[in-house]
Amino acid sequence: MVSLISKEDYKEAISAEATRLGFMACGFAKARYLEEEAPRLEEWLTRNYQGEMAWMANHFDKRLDPRKLMPGAKSVISLLFNYYPETKQSDLEAPKIAKYAYGEDYHFIVKDKLQALLSFIRENIGEVDGRAFVDSAPVMDRVWAQESGLGWLGKNTLLLNKKAGSFFFIAELILDLELEPSPATKFDHCGTCTRCIEACPTDALVDANLLDASKCISYLTIELKSAIPSEFKDKMENWAFGCDICQDVCPWNRFSKAQEEERLNPHSQLLDMSAKDWDEITEEVFRKVFKKSALKRTKYGGLKRNLDFLK
Repeated sequence: MVSLISKEDYKEAISAEATRLGFMACGFAKARYLEEEAPRLEEWLTRNYQGEMAWMANHFDKRLDPRKLMPGAKSVISLLFNYYPETKQSDLEAPKIAKYAYGEDYHFIVKDKLQALLSFIRENIGEVDGRAFVDSAPVMDRVWAQESGLGWLGKNTLLLNKKAGSFFFIAELILDLELEPSPATKFDHCGTCTRCIEACPTDALVDANLLDASKCISYLTIELKSAIPSEFKDKMENWAFGCDICQDVCPWNRFSKAQEEERLNPHSQLLDMSAKDWDEITEEVFRKVFKKSALKRTKYGGLKRNLDFLK
């Protein structure tokens, strides 16, 4: 197949199509072994900061080298997709859920758009081998996004972007197509601010850019399958699924703008659920309100466990 786009215009065309598909940012990096990340990851695992997430210790080499995930890989395209909601839960006393879970499960939404972008590349550039990832494989997405110039790693360990804050999903296309890398983000714009560390009620942020995930409210309410340890009683600040505290207090999130993806809009009942509604939630209501939500990961029994722990 003859390419419809000149090699010099590959990046511009891919970025334009990514924007058309709804991505808020697109960056490019050379597929390589992340040598500098190896000791950090090893130390983090040695400290057992992964908790019961045993899968974090699996595929160590693949996590550091995308060429082991996809033989022949030459480039990593990182993409950001906004999920900041226009409206939030109305009852301030009601149990809270993370904003990313308000609408349809993002895995399906973003994956659909990644596949559309990959199809565009194949149709306009030629036979390109590639794989799409959105929280679905051992890919160090925040590191690759930083490598691609899309932001820096904040003290809360999340990727921060000067124009958009941090309320976005990160996704990747790993391709066997050689693309000129974008300038990597070299500067940390957090300065002396430590609001995220100070605000974390469970002390999960043990230091700047160092998270003990086993203490994180998101881990405790989603990933942890056993009982929530009693030491966290009265420290959950009413979060029933996930947690946004370290993002809500971040000054960079004053630049967050409402997302425009209809599939991410919440179910009509969700934002108006009162504390009483949550306390009396039945499995039938759970299935109806969270039919396509990422919240289904915890299942009805898991959500009830979390709600009971908050009482």
